[in-house]
Parts: sequence; structure tokens; C-alpha cells
Amino acid sequence: MPAYIPQAQLDSLVRAVAPGRVAVLYGPRRVGKTTLVRRFAREHAPDALMVSGEDITVRDYLESQSVAKLRSFVGARHTLIVDEAQHVRQIGLALKLLVDHVDGLRVIATGSSSFDLAQRTGEPLTGRKRTLLLLPLSQLELGGLEAAHETRARLEMRLVYGSYPEVVLEESSADREVYLRELVSSYLFRDVLMLEGVRHAGKLLRLLQSLAFQVGKDVSLPELGSRVGLAVPTVDRYLDLLEKAFVLYSRHGFSRNLRKEITRSRRYYFFDNGVRNGLIANFSPLALRDDVGALWENYVLAERSKFNLYTGRPVESYFWRTYDRQELDLVESHGGTLAAAEMKWSPRASARPPAGWRRAYPEATWQVVHPGNYLSFIAPSASAPVGPSARRPD
Repeated sequence: MPAYIPQAQLDSLVRAVAPGRVAVLYGPRRVGKTTLVRRFAREHAPDALMVSGEDITVRDYLESQSVAKLRSFVGARHTLIVDEAQHVRQIGLALKLLVDHVDGLRVIATGSSSFDLAQRTGEPLTGRKRTLLLLPLSQLELGGLEAAHETRARLEMRLVYGSYPEVVLEESSADREVYLRELVSSYLFRDVLMLEGVRHAGKLLRLLQSLAFQVGKDVSLPELGSRVGLAVPTVDRYLDLLEKAFVLYSRHGFSRNLRKEITRSRRYYFFDNGVRNGLIANFSPLALRDDVGALWENYVLAERSKFNLYTGRPVESYFWRTYDRQELDLVESHGGTLAAAEMKWSPRASARPPAGWRRAYPEATWQVVHPGNYLSFIAPSASAPVGPSARRPD
């Protein structure tokens, strides 16, 4: 692999940056936000002033609320990049003053948590900002550097170790394990633990470990709370914060108000398989694991989400389940159409959707996603349909 892997969001960032506007880049820690903005500066804004919100001197200027001081800070530069902007108090107001009073200034702000930076940039920057999300490397990005046979040869590695940039660039499994253990222990929940009122680091870890064992399954908040020793409202709050810190994401059940369909349940997935495996300290090869189905489902759904995000497909994603235990892993609603998919590690899995789904949604397409066809599902060209194997049920 080269030292730099071209990032899909670079083109989106170029489109988002404009005079009088703030481009806000969110994403988990260590996924390459700083690398992305440096690449942008190198290729599109060589005169950019790039600073860190962790720098006390930078904070002194940006927190001043003085137009004169802010103008002197940027000087004659046309582009300002504030990395880790969530550390600056009232950053939204500071950036508003800058774009309102410095003619032609373009601003980029990055942050590793949406709850903090979004709150601080929200109201002051209404109508003045564009937001982008950066996640661990996608197959859409990696595929540009690999032949299809190389990608398939690396599939097990990605199911076990995930796709954080440093993990992809490491050459040994031992080094990947060391990196992921450090990521989980030192960086993963730093933003959550910095919040006032989050005092149970050990219980937060046990909560995530419980979710790691329940990938693809309906989650009960009372059961989670009982297991880790937290009240249900606290569990709900912690889950919300973990989503806003981009550690995991949730899906709700799909329904068009049919009585048999379950809609209130939630399922949780991790944006990266390596993080999930790091939480439970299991980097064993697939042949020695009993959770390959969960790893496959988590990986494919995360990659599909990244594809939809990076290619700008406005898709609503759900799972589908009925009270008589018929279910599908993924339902996408896009442009008035429905597409369903089931993730199966075995290519010999059933090639028919559940009878209840066929009766309720005969117009929907459906497919099984397995190791033999998954690349067309998670990294097709931006103009391609849902996938060549997608079809209407018989």
C-alpha cells in the first residue's frame, strides 16, 4: 500500500469549501481527518493557515470574540483550517465572526465528536456551513489500489482487523493488534468521557462489549442496563453519546404499519470490525471463530453505509423483522423504491426472501450478499444500480 490512500471525501471537501462558508468535517478519532485537510491544503490551498484547537495560543485568539484580533490572526490568508475545533469555546461564534468580517475567507473545522462540535457550530453558523463525515477507509477507496483478487485475498484481514488507515498500512498482524488495543484503550471513548456526567468508564466499556456480542440482534435497554449495572435512562444516554462519537450506529425496524412488523427495536453495529474485535480482545482467524456471521454482517453493512455516504445516495436504511421471526438484515428506501438484502457468509444460503416480505412488498428487489458477490454491493460505480444480483423476488 502507498503511504497515502486517496480519500473519497477529498472531492466532497473541495466542493464544500467556499468563501464565506465553513466546512465542518466530523469523524472518529484516527480515521484521517488531519490527513485529509492537509491533503486539501497541499492541492487546493497552499497558503492555508492550519492550526489546532488544542493549542492554547490558538484558543486565546479564537475565543476572544474580537473582530480585530480575529482578523490579525488570519492575516492575509484566504483559507483557515482549525483541527480539533471542539476544544475552542464558542467556536461557532468565532467562525461566524471570521466569515462575516474577513472578505473571501474559507474555513474548515474538524472534530472527532458531533455532540460537541455540532452544538458549538450549530446556531451561529446556520446557513453558513456544510458538514461532511469521514469514517474508516472504505472498499470504495481501497479498491482503487487493488485488483479484485487482491481484495478478496485481504477479506479475512478486514473482517478481523478492520480498515482504520494505520491498520491497513501495517504489515504484520501483531502490529495491527497492538494498534487496535491502543485505539480501544486510549482513544475510542475519549470524547464521551470528557463530557460532564459520564463517570462510569468501566461500565461504558462493558456496555460496548455487550453490544459487540449482539451485532445483528435486537437490543433490549433494560437487559443491557441489568448486565452492566446502569439505569435504563443512563444506558440510553450513553448509547446516544457513543453514536455521536461515531463508535457505533443503530438501525430501526422497517414497517409500513403492518401489525406483524417490529419497529421499536434497535440493532447496533460498529463502524469498524477491528474496533469491535478489539473491544472483546478477539483477533483469532476466522477458522477458529464462532461469530463469523456477525463479523460478515457488520462489515458489509458498514461498507454499504460508507458507499452510500461517499457517493451521495440519500438512502434510509433499516432492518426488517416480524413477530413470527421472519427477518432481513437490510432494507434500503431510496427514491421511492425498496431494496432488501440478507448477509450470508455461505454462498449456498437460501436464495429466496421471507414469505412475509414477498407478500407485503412484492415490488421490492432482494438479494443475498455473500463473499462471491459482495464487491458489487459495497463498492460499485457511483452510477450503478443496487447490485447486479439484485432482483425482484419470484
